[in-house]
Amino acid sequence: MSDKTVGVLGGGSFGTAVANILAKNANVILYVRNQKTVEEIEKTRKSAGQNLSDNIKVVNDLEEVPKQCNVIFPVVPSSNFRELIQQLAPHLRPYHMMIHATKGLDLQLPQNPSTDFSLNKEHVFTMSEIIRQETVVVRVGCMAGPNIASELSTGHPAATVIASPFNEVIQEGKALLSSENFQVYSNADLRGVELCGVLKNIIAIASGILSGLGMGENSRGLLVSRGLVEMIYLGKSLGGEISSFIGLAGIGDLVATTTSTNSRNYTLGYKIAQGKSLDEAVLEMDEVAEGINTIKIIKQLADSQNLKPLITEILYKILFEGMSAENGVNFLMRYQGNIDIDFL
Repeated sequence: MSDKTVGVLGGGSFGTAVANILAKNANVILYVRNQKTVEEIEKTRKSAGQNLSDNIKVVNDLEEVPKQCNVIFPVVPSSNFRELIQQLAPHLRPYHMMIHATKGLDLQLPQNPSTDFSLNKEHVFTMSEIIRQETVVVRVGCMAGPNIASELSTGHPAATVIASPFNEVIQEGKALLSSENFQVYSNADLRGVELCGVLKNIIAIASGILSGLGMGENSRGLLVSRGLVEMIYLGKSLGGEISSFIGLAGIGDLVATTTSTNSRNYTLGYKIAQGKSLDEAVLEMDEVAEGINTIKIIKQLADSQNLKPLITEILYKILFEGMSAENGVNFLMRYQGNIDIDFL
């Protein structure tokens, strides 16, 4: 254990899991937005159902984190990410380092778009791009991989990827996160690794729908393999490298989230297949399924750029246009594809 203090922003299930992993190697300050939640955590020493390590301090004062920590891990939903970073920005300095663990996208449209406006990848931002836009922080990275929060607390062997163009960020991430049961891999393709974490959530929702409809593993094998192809297809168009999608942050995370009942996006899909509306399914869940917003953004981008991501389009129809889960999946399972792999 070092005497370093590391910050984590977000006391949800994944933020808590990250804080506990970091606490094996450093002291941790965990920022939680709600003061009542902070008081409850301090009383029970539990956050999001997980026991907190003794060397984790829980705070409600956002300014305290950058004052005491040079390395900060933001772990909040993408819908709140930009606002949080804007609030944090006045307290950040160039010496700070940020490694986020948020698997989502941020869509920024012009205030008065012209009649011939066309949405493109310049309007879609990853969380590392938000950090660079809103703060003076330069050394940025992300944490991604098969890291289902409820499983990380069990101590079973697991791994993650730290991605950054800065080797210093990767080495710091490795030093802070590595333990006997938690391996850390490196990747210089920051955008590609971020997109892996974003796009696999789409396929996880589809996988949950398959299970909810009682379909078997042959169907899931078809979905996951075609889903990976769609991820690469979209990832390349958004600036990611193919190699990232066939690594731990890509296929590794894809396998985990399309097969685990502890995956939020899988759970959402399962509920939809059981006849719940999207609003009903969301109300029944404790935390955000990032795939919902991702499907909205990717569908808009695909339409404007004449892309045809089949799984994403069908899921959009199921979630937002009233198509039944059964009809959507039947279409996907019976769609006659041509070439198996065309990107190598």
